[in-house]
Amino acid sequence: MTKSQTLGLIAGGGLFPGLVAKNAKQQGFQVVGAGFVCDTAKETALETDAFIWLRLGQLGKLISFFTRKHVTHVVFAGPINKPRALDIRPDFLAAKLLFSIVCKSDDTLLRAVAQEFEKRGIQVISATRFVPELKTPEGVLTTRHPDKREIRDILYARPIAQALGRMDIGQCIVVKEQMTIAVEGIEGTNATIRRAGELAGPGCVVIKIFKPGQDTRIDLPAIGPQTIQSMIHAGVSCLAVDAGKSLLFEPQETIDLANVHKMTIVGVSDSLLDGFKS
Repeated sequence: MTKSQTLGLIAGGGLFPGLVAKNAKQQGFQVVGAGFVCDTAKETALETDAFIWLRLGQLGKLISFFTRKHVTHVVFAGPINKPRALDIRPDFLAAKLLFSIVCKSDDTLLRAVAQEFEKRGIQVISATRFVPELKTPEGVLTTRHPDKREIRDILYARPIAQALGRMDIGQCIVVKEQMTIAVEGIEGTNATIRRAGELAGPGCVVIKIFKPGQDTRIDLPAIGPQTIQSMIHAGVSCLAVDAGKSLLFEPQETIDLANVHKMTIVGVSDSLLDGFKS
């Protein structure tokens, strides 16, 4: 990496954006950040060389700031509160973008924003370039392995989750005894898990996938301690998440917490599922 490269960090919530910024600087990037008042942690700004606070919808201001700072690459890191995004007040450029697309789903919107940067010669890259160690590994990650009932639910649910993902509806579904209990919408994974617990009680299985056809540079599925806390609240017994195409935050804490509550976490791949079937 050369020091002439400048990374534009579009920072959502949590600690992830700050970690990306820190690691990017270690790789020789200057880091210029943009955050959102209601989502981004204040600590994120401290990890950057320059930072701007925006409201959702200020796309023109974001691009102008990155252009002035000679940004060469852009990365998306951290979640945005989706229900709050319904109150977006778009500036001229954001309104023009929204008008140009028919579907307002997550991946479509993020792809459109990414294209706005690429039109200006700014390369959009994946956050995993800076945190490869956070990719979810393949296999059973916990002490307890999934039992036969949980394996049947994983095999039943994953094709459904992929079909929904192709329609860019959500990354997560919750099932029990090969019945679909809850499908993720705008509320996000944790709320979906809790809702499933209220509907079906203990013993549900959560499947979280990388949407087929999704842009690998943006909005990767992620799990972490908060996911496990939601599973505890709902009495969920098993979590299956795509290996290699999802992020595992605070892995030791996440796995330890799951082990304490006798849950199982599986990093799923096609070959692993073939083994389950046999």
